[in-house]
Amino acid sequence: MRFPWRCLLLVGALMAGCLVVVACGGEEGEEAPGPAAATEVATPTGAETEEAEPSRTAVLPSPTTEQATATARAEEPAGGDGGTGRGVAMFRGDPAHTGVNSGPGVKGAPKLLWRFETGSPIYSSPAVADGVVYIGSPDGYLYALDGATGEERWRFDTMGWVLGCPAVVDSVVYSGIAGRLRGDAYKVYALDAATKDERWRFRTANEVCSSPAVADGVVYIGSDDTYVYALDGATGEERWRFQTSGWVRSSPAIVDGVVYVGSLGDHVYALDAATGEERWRFQTGNSVRSSPAVVDGVVYIGSDDSHVYALDAATGEERWRFQTGGGVTSSPAVVDGVVYVGSLDNYVYALDAATGEERWRFQTGGGVTSSPAVVDGLVYIGSDDSYVYGLDAATGEERWRFQTGDRVRSSPAVVDGAVYVGSYDGYVYAIAEE
Repeated sequence: MRFPWRCLLLVGALMAGCLVVVACGGEEGEEAPGPAAATEVATPTGAETEEAEPSRTAVLPSPTTEQATATARAEEPAGGDGGTGRGVAMFRGDPAHTGVNSGPGVKGAPKLLWRFETGSPIYSSPAVADGVVYIGSPDGYLYALDGATGEERWRFDTMGWVLGCPAVVDSVVYSGIAGRLRGDAYKVYALDAATKDERWRFRTANEVCSSPAVADGVVYIGSDDTYVYALDGATGEERWRFQTSGWVRSSPAIVDGVVYVGSLGDHVYALDAATGEERWRFQTGNSVRSSPAVVDGVVYIGSDDSHVYALDAATGEERWRFQTGGGVTSSPAVVDGVVYVGSLDNYVYALDAATGEERWRFQTGGGVTSSPAVVDGLVYIGSDDSYVYGLDAATGEERWRFQTGDRVRSSPAVVDGAVYVGSYDGYVYAIAEE
C-alpha cells in the first residue's frame, strides 16, 4: 500500500499512539497552518456500506506463530488486584492519563492468545471495553475485535489513517483521523460501539493524530491545525477551541476542570475545561508529543528535548526535570509515587515522582516510544526492538518478553489477564499467561 506523502514516519513522533509514534501532516519543520473554520455535521451519514474486501480473521496460536521468550523469575511480583473496573476506556486508561490499567495482567511466561492482521503497520494503541478491543490502522479502518478470540466484530471505513487510540465511553467510540486515503479525512468520528453506526463527525482543518480524552460528556482532542477542541460527546457540537503554537499530537488530560496538553510548538498548556481559557503555559526545549499524566497536583510529561518534566498543576511552575539520552515521546505512567516512561535512548526509566531521582533504568534493543501500562506490580511496554516487555515495577528486572514481527510503538492495554498491543508488522496481538 502506498501511503500519502504528507504522513512521514519519524522515530520521534507522537505517541505516541494511543500512539503511537508518527509525524503526519507535512515535511518536518513545515510551518503549521493558520486558523481555519471547522465544520460539524449535526446528523450522521448512516452506517457505512459493506466493503468488497473480505473480512480478515484472527490467527490462533500454533507452534509456528507463538513467539514468546520467557525470562520470568520464580517469585511473584508485588502489586494490587488490578482494580475493579475491567477495561481501558481511552489512551493511558483514564482522563488523568495515569497509565494504570484495570488488569489483571500477565505475571508469568507469556504466550500468544491470538493475533489479527490489518492492512498496514499499526501505530494506534488499543482501547478495551466490555470484552471488545477497539484499534485503528493506517489501512483506513477502525476495528472492533472480540477480546477473547480476536474475531472481527466490525470495521469502519474512516477514509484516512487511524493513528491515535480510540476512546470508548457510554457505548460510543470516538476516534480522530489523519492522512487521507479515500475521499475526505481530517475528522473526529463518534460511532456506536456495538453496530459501528455513525453518531456524528466533526471536521478539523488538518490531520488528527491526537488521541481523544472524554470527561463529563465532552471530547477533548488536538489537531495538526494547531487547535485543541472541546466537542459535545452526544452531538459533536463544538464547545470551544484553543489555538496553540504548533501541531497538537499530545492527548489531553483532564483533571479537576482543567485540560493539560502538549504542542509541537514546544509548550505545555493548562486550559479551563469549560471555556478553553488559558490558565498557564510552560515552554520546553523542543516539541511536546508526549501526553501528560496528572497525579496529586503535578503534571508529568516528556519532551523531544530529552527531558521528563514535573510541573505544578495549578501554576505551571517546574518542580523538577530529568534528562534522558534521547527524545521523550513516550507518555508517563504514575503509580505509587513512581513515574515510568520510555525514551528514544532505548531505556525505560523509573523516577521518584516527588524528586525526579532515578529509581532504575532498563535497556531495550531499540527506541521506546510506546507508553507504559502498570498493573499488579508490573510495567508493560513495547520497544522498537520488536518486543513487548513485562518489567518488575519495583526493581526494573525483566520478568518476561514477547516478540512480535516488527517495532512496537503501540501502547499496551492490560485487561482480564491479557495484554493487547499493535505492531509495525500489521498485527494486533493478544498475549496471555502460559
